[in-house]
Amino acid sequence: MDENSTVDVDASYVEAGGTPQAPEGFPDALAGDRQDVDQLLPQLVAHLGEHRTKLRQEWASRIQDARLLQAMTPQEMAAETTSVYDNYVEVLETGSVEALQHYARDLSERIIPRGVETHEVVGIVLLLRDVLARSLFEKYQQDFALLNRVLDAYEPAANRIANTVAVSFVDERERVIRQQQDAIRELSTPVLPVRERLLILPIIGVLDSERARQLTEQLLAAIRIHRAKVVVIDITGAPDVDEAVANHLVRTVDASRLMGASAIITGLSPEIARTLVTIGVDLSKMNTIGDLQGGLEEAERLLGYTVTRQNDSAE
Repeated sequence: MDENSTVDVDASYVEAGGTPQAPEGFPDALAGDRQDVDQLLPQLVAHLGEHRTKLRQEWASRIQDARLLQAMTPQEMAAETTSVYDNYVEVLETGSVEALQHYARDLSERIIPRGVETHEVVGIVLLLRDVLARSLFEKYQQDFALLNRVLDAYEPAANRIANTVAVSFVDERERVIRQQQDAIRELSTPVLPVRERLLILPIIGVLDSERARQLTEQLLAAIRIHRAKVVVIDITGAPDVDEAVANHLVRTVDASRLMGASAIITGLSPEIARTLVTIGVDLSKMNTIGDLQGGLEEAERLLGYTVTRQNDSAE
């Protein structure tokens, strides 16, 4: 968490959450006597429900002071804080692991697309834990023995919620990132039909081994679908090619040939050409043309097309 969004949690009565761990159920998390906890939690839930509006407003104010959730509009933040508060209290009441996990996943799915960061999610949950703990402290401060019992019932459950939300948010964020990476890879290696039996594959950006493998799969599938006879692979936009990728490119050409399509490589930079020579790639297997225009002209020649000027044909 950066310095502008530090969460001030009163250590005198709020236990540090520690490293987030996946939930294993509230019975293992709750400290003290089980019967005592069962008697006190309903009282805590009733108190938090009775003062819902006041506590939620105080929490929202703390969030603003800590400069969290700034990617949201005031209306979105009000709706989310209300939803989080109600779910938080419901989980305290039921102690259900399934409800807790569902709540955390639902929260993550809603707020990740809005640009909310991990430290903000952890921060707002810890702030809510702090606000509710302060409220309990004020309610029971005249009876310290009862206060200790109340906090013994509240703190482990609250910490479990905070930890589970943090873990679920990170998991969901990683899933979204993986999806975005897959989408980017697909968009960055499009196989384009130029005309009947002719495909072009422009490669833009870094070509690593994983992307080279995906490139081959997409190209072979397109050759089959379009019944292509010639494929132009343009690597003008590829800044560099290492030995592994160069060898994969050669295998792609061989695989295309096995599918019945001739492959033409265009756009070799001087640096890539030197790399291919240095690492000893078998260039006899690669039909290389200097630029994309020349590659397309060669492809049309292989397909039997003849290009003439319109005014020449009119004469």
